[in-house]
Amino acid sequence: MAYEFYIGNVLLPVAPEKLTVKIKNGNKTYNMMNEGEINVLKTPGLTEIEFEALLPNVRYPFAVYRDGFQGAQFYLDELERLKAEKHTFQFIVSRTKPNGNLLFDTNMTCSLEEYSIVEDASEDGQDVRVSISLKQYREYAVKKCKVKTKKKLDMKKLLSKKSFHLPTGSNGEILVIKRDGKTEMAQIVIKKAITVYNLAKKIYGDGALYTVIAEANYSPSKKEQASGKKTSMWKRSTKLKKGKTALIPLTYYS
Repeated sequence: MAYEFYIGNVLLPVAPEKLTVKIKNGNKTYNMMNEGEINVLKTPGLTEIEFEALLPNVRYPFAVYRDGFQGAQFYLDELERLKAEKHTFQFIVSRTKPNGNLLFDTNMTCSLEEYSIVEDASEDGQDVRVSISLKQYREYAVKKCKVKTKKKLDMKKLLSKKSFHLPTGSNGEILVIKRDGKTEMAQIVIKKAITVYNLAKKIYGDGALYTVIAEANYSPSKKEQASGKKTSMWKRSTKLKKGKTALIPLTYYS
């Protein structure tokens, strides 16, 4: 059976005699009060790979050189580069039968964890042996999370807007409606036709907050209550005509 070992694009000239692939455990065990020990199955840990490779300084008939003969220093330089530059690479082992038929492959993205160089003249003469430890590498990325903060509308700024009218009390204060005894809202009267998106932009400074206004003014029909679909809720392009009233939440999250 023929083996070919690749570290990145580099083919090792002599296939290692032994390869150890360790599948790390990620499971957790717990002791339950009445059930005893249980095993909670988790995603496996990162696979670890270990092998020892011969790097000849003499050209042997059993060694394979795809791009011509290279001494041990060539392979040692590549290992040093992978370690120093913190590169990941594909570790590939191709296994074929004597007749050329493929058995199975190992193809895994790895990092070079550590390696040790052994020069034993009594065993290997001018050649070098390297013990190599690899670890599986999984891609990951940082997720950005936007934290929304609670904000409150400035009443004076709200009164200064020209696109709508706010009914006020005898003392000039904005009449506030409370929904469920919690959410405070002002009722406005549209002076000039405007889309819900542009209305939110004028009130909250951000058109994307049109959903705040849409939710406040949504009154589901019996059909919508049964289906759970909010088909009649205002969309960003919904145009509110002159004289239309709308509820505006005075507190919102952005």
